[in-house]
Amino acid sequence: MCIVASNLSTNWNSSSVYPRASVVVPCYNEAARLDTELFRQYIAGNMQTRILFVDDGSTDGTASVLENIRAGLECRAEILRASENRGKAEAVRLGITHALNHFEQEVAGYWDADLATPLDSISRFLNLLDSRPDIEMVFGARVKLLGRYVVRRSTRHYLGRVFATVVSQMLRLPIYDTQCGAKLFRVTPNLRKVFAEAFISSWVFDVEIIARYLNLYGNDPVHLERVIFEYPLERWTDVAGSKVGPGDFLTALWDLIKIQRKYLG
Repeated sequence: MCIVASNLSTNWNSSSVYPRASVVVPCYNEAARLDTELFRQYIAGNMQTRILFVDDGSTDGTASVLENIRAGLECRAEILRASENRGKAEAVRLGITHALNHFEQEVAGYWDADLATPLDSISRFLNLLDSRPDIEMVFGARVKLLGRYVVRRSTRHYLGRVFATVVSQMLRLPIYDTQCGAKLFRVTPNLRKVFAEAFISSWVFDVEIIARYLNLYGNDPVHLERVIFEYPLERWTDVAGSKVGPGDFLTALWDLIKIQRKYLG
Protein backbone atom coordinates (compact mmCIF):
# COMPACT_ATOMS: atom_id res chain seq x y z
CA MET A 1 0.00 0.00 0.00
CA CYS A 2 1.34 3.44 -0.92
CA ILE A 3 0.63 6.58 1.08
CA VAL A 4 -1.08 9.46 -0.71
CA ALA A 5 -0.43 13.17 -0.27
CA SER A 6 -2.23 14.81 2.61
CA ASN A 7 -2.48 17.91 4.79
CA LEU A 8 -0.34 18.16 7.92
CA SER A 9 -3.39 17.67 10.11
CA THR A 10 -4.30 14.30 8.57
CA ASN A 11 -3.43 11.06 10.36
CA TRP A 12 -1.63 8.69 8.02
CA ASN A 13 -1.32 4.94 8.28
CA SER A 14 2.14 3.38 8.00
CA SER A 15 3.22 2.22 4.56
CA SER A 16 3.98 -1.42 3.86
CA VAL A 17 7.03 -0.26 1.90
CA TYR A 18 9.90 0.74 4.16
CA PRO A 19 12.76 2.60 2.49
CA ARG A 20 15.67 2.71 4.93
CA ALA A 21 15.96 6.52 4.83
CA SER A 22 13.45 9.37 4.93
CA VAL A 23 14.79 12.67 3.60
CA VAL A 24 12.79 15.86 4.18
CA VAL A 25 12.91 18.57 1.50
CA PRO A 26 11.47 21.87 2.82
CA CYS A 27 9.91 24.01 0.09
CA TYR A 28 8.72 27.61 0.23
CA ASN A 29 7.97 29.27 -3.13
CA GLU A 30 10.43 26.97 -4.90
CA ALA A 31 8.49 26.48 -8.14
CA ALA A 32 11.22 28.12 -10.24
CA ARG A 33 14.06 26.19 -8.59
CA LEU A 34 12.69 22.66 -8.15
CA ASP A 35 14.26 20.38 -10.76
CA THR A 36 11.42 17.99 -11.57
CA GLU A 37 13.49 15.66 -13.72
CA LEU A 38 16.37 15.28 -11.28
CA PHE A 39 14.02 14.53 -8.40
CA ARG A 40 12.01 12.04 -10.44
CA GLN A 41 15.13 10.25 -11.68
CA TYR A 42 16.49 9.94 -8.17
CA ILE A 43 13.24 8.76 -6.58
CA ALA A 44 12.60 6.22 -9.34
CA GLY A 45 16.11 4.80 -9.12
CA ASN A 46 16.60 4.67 -5.34
CA MET A 47 14.44 2.16 -3.52
CA GLN A 48 16.20 2.79 -0.21
CA THR A 49 15.15 6.44 0.09
CA ARG A 50 11.81 8.14 0.71
CA ILE A 51 11.63 11.85 -0.18
CA LEU A 52 9.22 13.81 1.99
CA PHE A 53 8.47 17.26 0.55
CA VAL A 54 7.10 19.83 2.99
CA ASP A 55 5.30 22.65 1.18
CA ASP A 56 5.64 25.41 3.75
CA GLY A 57 2.63 27.53 2.76
CA SER A 58 3.93 28.39 -0.71
CA THR A 59 2.02 31.03 -2.67
CA ASP A 60 3.49 30.31 -6.10
CA GLY A 61 3.25 27.12 -8.19
CA THR A 62 5.25 24.93 -5.81
CA ALA A 63 2.29 22.65 -5.03
CA SER A 64 1.76 21.88 -8.72
CA VAL A 65 5.45 21.18 -9.32
CA LEU A 66 5.56 18.82 -6.35
CA GLU A 67 2.56 16.90 -7.65
CA ASN A 68 4.34 16.52 -10.99
CA ILE A 69 7.44 15.19 -9.24
CA ARG A 70 5.39 12.71 -7.23
CA ALA A 71 3.15 11.44 -10.03
CA GLY A 72 3.61 7.67 -10.39
CA LEU A 73 6.18 7.56 -7.57
CA GLU A 74 3.77 7.69 -4.65
CA CYS A 75 5.44 4.81 -2.76
CA ARG A 76 8.63 6.80 -2.19
CA ALA A 77 7.56 10.43 -2.57
CA GLU A 78 5.31 12.17 -0.04
CA ILE A 79 3.96 15.70 0.21
CA LEU A 80 2.97 17.50 3.39
CA ARG A 81 1.27 20.87 3.06
CA ALA A 82 1.16 23.62 5.67
CA SER A 83 -1.68 26.12 5.42
CA GLU A 84 0.71 28.99 6.18
CA ASN A 85 4.40 29.70 6.04
CA ARG A 86 6.10 28.61 9.26
CA GLY A 87 9.75 28.91 8.24
CA LYS A 88 12.37 26.38 7.22
CA ALA A 89 13.15 25.28 10.77
CA GLU A 90 9.56 24.28 11.49
CA ALA A 91 9.10 22.75 8.03
CA VAL A 92 12.10 20.49 8.61
CA ARG A 93 10.98 19.63 12.15
CA LEU A 94 7.46 18.76 11.04
CA GLY A 95 8.80 16.61 8.23
CA ILE A 96 11.21 14.73 10.47
CA THR A 97 8.64 14.15 13.23
CA HIS A 98 6.09 13.01 10.67
CA ALA A 99 8.55 10.48 9.27
CA LEU A 100 9.43 9.24 12.76
CA ASN A 101 5.76 8.89 13.74
CA HIS A 102 4.42 7.31 10.57
CA PHE A 103 7.19 5.33 8.88
CA GLU A 104 9.86 2.82 9.70
CA GLN A 105 13.37 3.90 8.74
CA GLU A 106 16.94 3.60 9.94
CA VAL A 107 17.95 7.13 8.92
CA ALA A 108 16.17 10.48 8.68
CA GLY A 109 17.42 13.87 7.59
CA TYR A 110 16.90 16.87 5.35
CA TRP A 111 18.12 18.22 2.03
CA ASP A 112 17.84 21.63 0.40
CA ALA A 113 15.23 21.87 -2.36
CA ASP A 114 17.55 23.69 -4.77
CA LEU A 115 19.83 20.62 -4.91
CA ALA A 116 22.93 22.70 -4.27
CA THR A 117 24.06 19.36 -2.88
CA PRO A 118 23.22 16.72 -5.52
CA LEU A 119 20.87 13.93 -4.49
CA ASP A 120 23.44 11.23 -5.27
CA SER A 121 25.34 12.34 -2.15
CA ILE A 122 22.57 10.73 -0.08
CA SER A 123 23.90 7.26 -0.93
CA ARG A 124 27.43 8.34 0.09
CA PHE A 125 26.11 9.52 3.45
CA LEU A 126 24.23 6.23 3.93
CA ASN A 127 27.31 4.18 3.03
CA LEU A 128 29.28 6.12 5.60
CA LEU A 129 26.69 5.39 8.29
CA ASP A 130 26.88 1.71 7.32
CA SER A 131 30.66 1.59 7.56
CA ARG A 132 30.84 3.64 10.76
CA PRO A 133 28.38 2.29 13.36
CA ASP A 134 30.01 4.61 15.91
CA ILE A 135 28.66 7.78 14.28
CA GLU A 136 25.07 9.02 14.56
CA MET A 137 24.97 11.81 11.99
CA VAL A 138 26.58 12.91 8.74
CA PHE A 139 26.71 16.58 7.80
CA GLY A 140 27.68 17.88 4.37
CA ALA A 141 30.65 20.25 4.49
CA ARG A 142 31.32 22.77 1.73
CA VAL A 143 35.09 22.60 1.55
CA LYS A 144 36.77 23.85 -1.62
CA LEU A 145 39.42 21.21 -2.30
CA LEU A 146 41.25 20.28 -5.46
CA GLY A 147 39.30 17.62 -7.32
CA ARG A 148 35.97 18.77 -5.91
CA TYR A 149 33.54 21.26 -7.40
CA VAL A 150 32.41 23.61 -4.63
CA VAL A 151 31.28 27.03 -5.81
CA ARG A 152 30.18 29.72 -3.34
CA ARG A 153 29.84 33.46 -3.68
CA SER A 154 32.78 35.17 -1.99
CA THR A 155 30.61 37.24 0.35
CA ARG A 156 28.68 34.24 1.63
CA HIS A 157 31.86 32.18 1.93
CA TYR A 158 33.72 34.68 4.11
CA LEU A 159 30.70 35.53 6.24
CA GLY A 160 30.18 31.80 6.60
CA ARG A 161 33.74 31.30 7.84
CA VAL A 162 33.29 34.03 10.46
CA PHE A 163 29.98 32.50 11.54
CA ALA A 164 31.44 28.99 11.69
CA THR A 165 34.31 30.20 13.88
CA VAL A 166 31.88 31.83 16.32
CA VAL A 167 29.75 28.66 16.43
CA SER A 168 32.75 26.42 16.93
CA GLN A 169 33.87 28.48 19.92
CA MET A 170 30.36 28.60 21.37
CA LEU A 171 29.79 24.85 21.10
CA ARG A 172 33.40 23.98 21.99
CA LEU A 173 33.26 21.75 18.93
CA PRO A 174 35.68 21.97 15.94
CA ILE A 175 32.89 21.92 13.37
CA TYR A 176 33.63 23.39 9.94
CA ASP A 177 30.19 23.91 8.40
CA THR A 178 26.97 23.91 10.44
CA GLN A 179 24.78 25.49 7.76
CA CYS A 180 25.03 23.14 4.79
CA GLY A 181 21.50 21.95 4.03
CA ALA A 182 22.45 18.28 3.63
CA LYS A 183 22.24 16.27 6.85
CA LEU A 184 21.35 12.69 7.76
CA PHE A 185 20.80 11.28 11.26
CA ARG A 186 20.65 7.73 12.52
CA VAL A 187 17.19 7.14 14.00
CA THR A 188 17.63 6.87 17.76
CA PRO A 189 15.64 7.94 20.83
CA ASN A 190 17.86 11.04 20.94
CA LEU A 191 16.77 12.05 17.44
CA ARG A 192 13.15 12.01 18.57
CA LYS A 193 14.00 14.18 21.55
CA VAL A 194 15.96 16.69 19.46
CA PHE A 195 13.05 17.25 17.06
CA ALA A 196 10.23 17.00 19.63
CA GLU A 197 9.85 20.74 20.27
CA ALA A 198 9.77 23.78 17.98
CA PHE A 199 13.11 25.51 17.51
CA ILE A 200 13.68 28.95 19.00
CA SER A 201 15.82 29.87 15.99
CA SER A 202 14.34 30.26 12.54
CA TRP A 203 17.67 31.06 10.84
CA VAL A 204 20.30 28.81 12.41
CA PHE A 205 18.26 25.87 13.64
CA ASP A 206 21.11 23.61 12.46
CA VAL A 207 23.18 25.01 15.34
CA GLU A 208 20.26 24.52 17.70
CA ILE A 209 20.06 20.86 16.67
CA ILE A 210 23.71 20.41 17.65
CA ALA A 211 23.15 22.30 20.92
CA ARG A 212 20.23 19.99 21.76
CA TYR A 213 22.38 16.92 21.10
CA LEU A 214 25.08 18.46 23.27
CA ASN A 215 22.57 18.78 26.11
CA LEU A 216 21.60 15.14 25.70
CA TYR A 217 25.28 14.15 25.96
CA GLY A 218 25.66 15.98 29.25
CA ASN A 219 27.27 19.02 27.60
CA ASP A 220 30.28 16.87 26.75
CA PRO A 221 31.62 18.16 23.40
CA VAL A 222 34.21 15.36 23.22
CA HIS A 223 31.42 12.76 23.19
CA LEU A 224 29.46 14.70 20.60
CA GLU A 225 32.53 15.12 18.40
CA ARG A 226 32.86 11.35 18.19
CA VAL A 227 29.35 10.83 16.76
CA ILE A 228 29.32 13.59 14.10
CA PHE A 229 31.02 13.10 10.74
CA GLU A 230 31.45 16.08 8.43
CA TYR A 231 31.58 14.84 4.84
CA PRO A 232 33.47 17.07 2.35
CA LEU A 233 31.04 17.28 -0.55
CA GLU A 234 32.25 16.34 -4.01
CA ARG A 235 29.96 18.96 -5.50
CA TRP A 236 28.08 22.00 -4.19
CA THR A 237 26.87 25.00 -6.18
CA ASP A 238 25.50 28.30 -4.94
CA VAL A 239 22.12 28.22 -6.70
CA ALA A 240 20.58 31.58 -7.59
CA GLY A 241 17.41 32.60 -5.77
CA SER A 242 18.46 31.87 -2.18
CA LYS A 243 16.24 33.56 0.40
CA VAL A 244 19.24 34.18 2.67
CA GLY A 245 21.24 37.35 2.09
CA PRO A 246 24.26 39.03 3.73
CA GLY A 247 21.92 41.20 5.82
CA ASP A 248 20.64 38.09 7.58
CA PHE A 249 24.08 37.58 9.13
CA LEU A 250 23.17 39.86 12.05
CA THR A 251 19.88 38.02 12.58
CA ALA A 252 21.81 34.76 12.69
CA LEU A 253 24.18 36.14 15.31
CA TRP A 254 21.21 37.17 17.47
CA ASP A 255 19.82 33.67 17.14
CA LEU A 256 23.17 32.33 18.35
CA ILE A 257 22.85 34.46 21.47
CA LYS A 258 19.41 32.95 22.14
CA ILE A 259 20.76 29.44 21.63
CA GLN A 260 23.68 30.15 23.94
CA ARG A 261 21.35 31.37 26.69
CA LYS A 262 18.88 28.49 26.41
CA TYR A 263 21.18 25.52 25.99
CA LEU A 264 24.72 26.51 26.93
CA GLY A 265 24.38 29.21 29.56
